[in-house]
Amino acid sequence: MKLTSLVPLLFLVPFLASCSEQKQVYIVYFGEHKGDKALHEIEEHHHSYLQSVKESEEEAKSSLLYSYKHSINGFAAELTPDEASKLEKLEEVISVIESHPRKYETHTTRSWEFVGLEEEETDDAQRQKNDVDDRFRVGRKFLKKAKHGDGIIVGVLDSGVWPESKSFSDKGMGPVPESWKGICQTGIAFNSSHCNRKIIGARYYVKGYEKYYGAFNVTANRDFLSPRDPDGHGSHTASTAVGRRVIGASALGGFAMGSASGGAPLARLAVYKACWAKPNQEKVDGNVCLQEDMLAAIDDAIADGVHVISVSIGTTEPLPYSQDGIAIGALHAIKRNIVVAASAGNSGPKPGTLSNPAPWIITVGASTLDRAFVGGLVLGNGYTVKTESITAFKMDKFAPLVYAADVAVPGIELNNTSQCLPNSLKPELVNGKVVLCLRGAGSRIGKGMEVKRAGGVGMILGNSLANGNEIPSDSHVVATAAVTPTVVEKILDYIKTDKNPIAFIKAGTTVYKNQPAPLMTGFSSRGPNLVDPNILKPDITAPGLNILAAWSGADSPSKIWVDQRVAEYNIYTGTSMSCPHVSGAIALLKAIHPKWSSAAIRSALMTTAWMTNDEKKPIQDTNGLPANPFALGSGHFRPTKAADPGLVYDASYRAYLLYGCSVGFTNIDPTFKCPSKVPPGYNLNYPSISIPNLNRTVTVKRTVTNVGNGNSTSTYIFSARSPLGVSVKAKPSVLSFNRIGQKKRFKIMITVRKDKMMNVTEKGQYQFGWFSWTDKYHVVRSPIAISLA
Repeated sequence: MKLTSLVPLLFLVPFLASCSEQKQVYIVYFGEHKGDKALHEIEEHHHSYLQSVKESEEEAKSSLLYSYKHSINGFAAELTPDEASKLEKLEEVISVIESHPRKYETHTTRSWEFVGLEEEETDDAQRQKNDVDDRFRVGRKFLKKAKHGDGIIVGVLDSGVWPESKSFSDKGMGPVPESWKGICQTGIAFNSSHCNRKIIGARYYVKGYEKYYGAFNVTANRDFLSPRDPDGHGSHTASTAVGRRVIGASALGGFAMGSASGGAPLARLAVYKACWAKPNQEKVDGNVCLQEDMLAAIDDAIADGVHVISVSIGTTEPLPYSQDGIAIGALHAIKRNIVVAASAGNSGPKPGTLSNPAPWIITVGASTLDRAFVGGLVLGNGYTVKTESITAFKMDKFAPLVYAADVAVPGIELNNTSQCLPNSLKPELVNGKVVLCLRGAGSRIGKGMEVKRAGGVGMILGNSLANGNEIPSDSHVVATAAVTPTVVEKILDYIKTDKNPIAFIKAGTTVYKNQPAPLMTGFSSRGPNLVDPNILKPDITAPGLNILAAWSGADSPSKIWVDQRVAEYNIYTGTSMSCPHVSGAIALLKAIHPKWSSAAIRSALMTTAWMTNDEKKPIQDTNGLPANPFALGSGHFRPTKAADPGLVYDASYRAYLLYGCSVGFTNIDPTFKCPSKVPPGYNLNYPSISIPNLNRTVTVKRTVTNVGNGNSTSTYIFSARSPLGVSVKAKPSVLSFNRIGQKKRFKIMITVRKDKMMNVTEKGQYQFGWFSWTDKYHVVRSPIAISLA
């Protein structure tokens, strides 16, 4: 087992634990350690400085946020200006640094800064009111108001956790919430000490797995019969949602260097391991998550007292709700007002591929950040192209360039000769050269390993037409340039027409504010919802491409066994990464609005989401056209705005039971019976509208609840951009409220305009639009999807 070391690092953002207005967090810096003290002695030494300026020992201990004990010698504490001044005058103190979030432009895992959670205090006079360029930097006191998620418990259903990661440190955190009823289940390489005030509970579920694969075998499984994470996926998702702030985090090679933080860094983590490594297979091939194990995990999570459940798992094919363990478990969670977020899946861009489509689940697609990892490729003919790369390996000079299919060993199937599969290349023809390999079968990093095995010095990894222009960043083992299909054609033409083709691969660097962003990813699974097309899915999108987060010390960044590299943090891609972004945001919203229902939180996130990018243009899909709601749902999530949505579309547990009557998902609760006349599924009080096979006027019923932030009296006006060939009208078209919590009902009439629809739309093709309710302060926006009968 490969263990990472715990190295406390600078924490430059104030914790907001009970402090007066006069206090501020300061860094007291002593320089380098002398090496004459044990770790506990260092912390005691730091306490002595605080005791010299504080009223009592208890106050000194409670004021300490961090004690830096390994490389950096110093501590972070809550001090008054006078206390800081006294410490600064001491001879051994090099400097006392006032912490302020706007002091640094953090080069973080980037996702949370990009959606506005790193923008705390600033001078409002520096900004123009309602400046559209400020839209990713609103709600500057949002984290403070949410107490960074303190008091909220997030249950993560995944492959476990690597508790030694700095992202799961509990330093400075208060006691475990009294409402917590869970346990810390011990097992192989995981004992009770691995739970703390951050990881407050951990369980594992293996009975279904063992029933299918036989008794657990450590050698075959390369896993731990415990809550410990063997492959990084669970640690990555958990730290993205609720990880502590870690300064100086980066992937191998220093890529994405900056602060790694979860969305709700003071929320508590409960670990539910129900996914396991496949026996005798590479971990890159993914995990096995048995439905019975997952349902047991969700059942325990409900009883344990979690507030949020994050599930980066989904079905490979759409299942009816009655056959979907996640949907079933989630509905029981909703009854207890637990919010469930789940990933949409990685089977896009093909339509109708999304998983987790139940309306009581918040379904999350994946979009990009404004960060890129840019390398370069230069051919001998002068052709130069920027490439996506997190490869730190450098080539000293140009090297001969070959195509994998031309240097493959005999006997390889024709379709596979270009793909650099294991033992497919001739070392005598590859040694000292750059190899063009095409994606297809096998892992991307595995192709580089084959090039390295055969003696190659570099790899050009070419996308096929099926992969499109989307290039994930991988931690390759040789100098690598990943290129699009268009560039592949140019390289092949060069190899064929030049007698001595050569190439040079430049090492990658991290580039920020890469525009336009966000973009929809191609892999993110798409609607329509095949289980029930009356429910528009996904709900929302969040960052899911090349996300930096905590990793397992028992796995390499490539997840290939022969790769012996170890990384504390790794870059990973998928809707598995976007889902915990939303889970972290949910934790913050729960902290601010503890009485809000799961449906209210979903509504707040959806109706405040952005449909435009940082160039003020519609968010684009992989085809370069504006992304539609089947790709991004209501848009790219904006958690700071969701705290004050104005109006919400609320729905109770019984409302979901009534909806179940329309899809045959019945008899769930003995206290509820379906009525003789079942309302259509599209009348569930949802923040979006989907009507398949429209052939007449359909009246959709909705109810909104006024949750305006202090605005008890407000008037909202209806507006709509109708789908092509359809008219959308509301009755009434004006809603007036005179108190918080007041509900108003309205109807939306959707009518086919046959004179236009039949000329522009084929049968069954969806058209998209939106409607909104607007007052002076809020825009409550909902997407519409309509298909023609």
